[in-house]
Amino acid sequence: MAKVKGRVTFQEDLCKGCGLCVSVCPTKIIYLDNDKINAKGYHPATISDMDKCIACASCAMMCPDLVITVERLSN
Repeated sequence: MAKVKGRVTFQEDLCKGCGLCVSVCPTKIIYLDNDKINAKGYHPATISDMDKCIACASCAMMCPDLVITVERLSN
């Protein structure tokens, strides 16, 4: 069976940097970007290695502000 791949996008200017998505990511590829500050004054969440995303959507389900979109990519 082929591995499922995913693409995660964040609406960075709406992210409040709560870190809930970071805590539920099973592949540990989401982190709060301490080098960026968004329009609301927070460090937004971002992805370290998109190739490791398994499209589980745990991050999107956990996000209280609905700023995360997860797409499943066909192989």
